[in-house]
Amino acid sequence: MATATVQGLRARQVLDSRGRPTVEVDAIASTGEIGRAIVPSGASTGRHEALELRDGDPKHYGGLGVLKAVGHVAATIAPAVRGMSLDDQAAIDAKLLELDGTPNKSRLGANAMLGVSLAVAHAAAAARGEELYVHLNRLWKGRLDAAGAAAAGIDAGPTMPLPMVNMISGGLHAGGNLDIQDVLVMPVGAESYSHALEMIVAMYRAVGAVLAERGLESALVGDEGGYGPKLRNNEQALEIVVDAMLACGFEPGRDAAIALDIASTHFFDPASSSYSFANTKGSTIDSDAMIAMLSDWVDRYPVISIEDGLAEDDWAGWERLTVALGGKVQLIGDDLFATQSARLAKGIEAKAANAILIKVNQVGTLSETLDALVLARRNGYRPVVSARSGETEDATIADLAVATAAGQIKIGSVARSERLAKYNRMIRIEEALGEGARFTKIR
Repeated sequence: MATATVQGLRARQVLDSRGRPTVEVDAIASTGEIGRAIVPSGASTGRHEALELRDGDPKHYGGLGVLKAVGHVAATIAPAVRGMSLDDQAAIDAKLLELDGTPNKSRLGANAMLGVSLAVAHAAAAARGEELYVHLNRLWKGRLDAAGAAAAGIDAGPTMPLPMVNMISGGLHAGGNLDIQDVLVMPVGAESYSHALEMIVAMYRAVGAVLAERGLESALVGDEGGYGPKLRNNEQALEIVVDAMLACGFEPGRDAAIALDIASTHFFDPASSSYSFANTKGSTIDSDAMIAMLSDWVDRYPVISIEDGLAEDDWAGWERLTVALGGKVQLIGDDLFATQSARLAKGIEAKAANAILIKVNQVGTLSETLDALVLARRNGYRPVVSARSGETEDATIADLAVATAAGQIKIGSVARSERLAKYNRMIRIEEALGEGARFTKIR
């Protein structure tokens, strides 16, 4: 049977979970199948991310329109990739990079390029009559084979990830009610993905009940579905989550643990190299005081993961943070690495962090995402596949996390349908994998 090729592309402007425009792309296979992808968008974005192209016309969606990016798909990308093999994801993504020709994808826009890249993967799977995770797993194995001996020992089989789930939101995800961005839970005692999801739902409901009992906001939620209460300080959010664990009958640290997304770049002042806790009437502190504060929380709470504990370019601070806590907890670089292999390589050399957040729209193509995943795994950095605050019904990252055996996924909370689309997709994948479905356990 002849290999299916790209017959054409269609792009349109649609809306994400915050009512902001984003790019949707259809890739049409020569065999008639259609693959569709919608590009997510972040609120808490780092300056090293690939450029999300916006129109800037104040009369059209307040300047947030993406018609320029949509136009690039039709006028520039479609003619260039027409006739290319759908199975050759690397060649198509290389063509996208060649067409753009800029370091940060500012010509075509990372949103245009990613929409095409992911839609092509969907179309390739459809043309083969396969589930997306099966096709992505083939690409993953191909990437590992290309890496040769350097990738020996890296898990290649589909594996259900452990969810990292938003409970209390702050920072740019919830109107600045807290300085830190999210307090999350990880159901480390779960025996399967479906068991993990049941535990998460129980804890989410318990957090709402604890907030209500204390007379705090228990109905308002942030961009990612986590509760958005006004608290006296950041630490109170940790206290509430621990109380919710206990209310569920879970032993903190054994059955469930805390993950923190500090997102410290957004309250860091480069001029003074200091961190300002303005939203909770806190103090201004330097990197060492931040490290001391995080170390104290690790000692007193069941914290096993910290994301962006320091700012995106505070490399010296990150090195000290990793010395202090790298042997105890997972230290995730999000803004620090921005899913960019070059920045991850710098972090590996500097021994900064020990994990990386993987966000497809930070880098702009599927192939570059796979490259970052391989580099991380080769060097012992744990990957966490992540959604964005501006999400859609597109569930591609669920398939990506399973296909690459990433081990962890961070989608948001168990509220809002753009989040549940991913959780529900993984229920179907677990069912398809059968009783022998592998599940990542992290202690």
